[in-house]
Amino acid sequence: MSSAPSWTPERTTEPERAAGLIAAVAPELRGVPVVPLSEGWDNTVFRVGDWTARFPRRAMALPGFRRELAVLPVVAARLPLPVPEPRWTGTDDDPADPWPFAVVRFVAGSELAEVAPPDAAREPAAAALGSFLAVLHAPATRALVDGVDLPVDPMRRSEPVARMAQTRAQLAALAGGGLWSPDPAVDELLRDGARLPAPSGEPVLVHGDLHVRHLLLDDDLGAAGVIDWGDVCLADPAVDLALGYAAFAGPARAALLDAYGGVGAERELRARCLAVRLSALLAGYAAADDRPALLAEALAGIGRAVV
Repeated sequence: MSSAPSWTPERTTEPERAAGLIAAVAPELRGVPVVPLSEGWDNTVFRVGDWTARFPRRAMALPGFRRELAVLPVVAARLPLPVPEPRWTGTDDDPADPWPFAVVRFVAGSELAEVAPPDAAREPAAAALGSFLAVLHAPATRALVDGVDLPVDPMRRSEPVARMAQTRAQLAALAGGGLWSPDPAVDELLRDGARLPAPSGEPVLVHGDLHVRHLLLDDDLGAAGVIDWGDVCLADPAVDLALGYAAFAGPARAALLDAYGGVGAERELRARCLAVRLSALLAGYAAADDRPALLAEALAGIGRAVV
């Protein structure tokens, strides 16, 4: 079995290759500089003028990438924050196994994890995110994608017990590396979450992987957009609300929940447990990839999840 981290790319795309592929589907972009923008777990991203080109990096990301291309054109106009709506799509030039790629709307802004504003300055972004999630999770939005074959919580993120062993292992690894000090409040939260049954409510349309790298902020620290929709699915709202407990606390979280419309105790517990899991996962990735700003934000997210 390979010892490579799970985020190691299986397919890379260099700017020169990307430029040729983009020009083939969007001739009007021929000659526009193709500038590396970011590399996430699932995609290599380039800036192309007023657009962004996204190329999958791992085979396991392909089904979600295709679902994203089906969902975003249908819901983008309804959502109150910008999202990377696809404009052109194509396949790469691998003769044995061509993978899809897309040229999408450029969403300006910086990752919340990179900006890392003080908690007291996060209220405007939190309120905007609450309004965004209220629309995304509304039955009318789900109705727009009735014709898209979407799985129901395929990663079981709304069920704390489903990933409890991995969550505790991630926390133990952080503690063993001297990055995090075990917190009894986190242990108590996870014990409570492990007792929850699977959600029984009607699933809603969710982003599916909403964390501090996927919420963008503008220069005034307001919410600028929501990116990386490769895990879009149907699930309990807790799957997205986890960001409310990882990235926000105090008045900022209150503003988010007020804009969203309130969250019941059981859903809150699910969201808090997922906030711990995603924060621990991001912290491990940040430590391995030498991303100190992300590491600090992710570790802070573990603490926010229990306050």
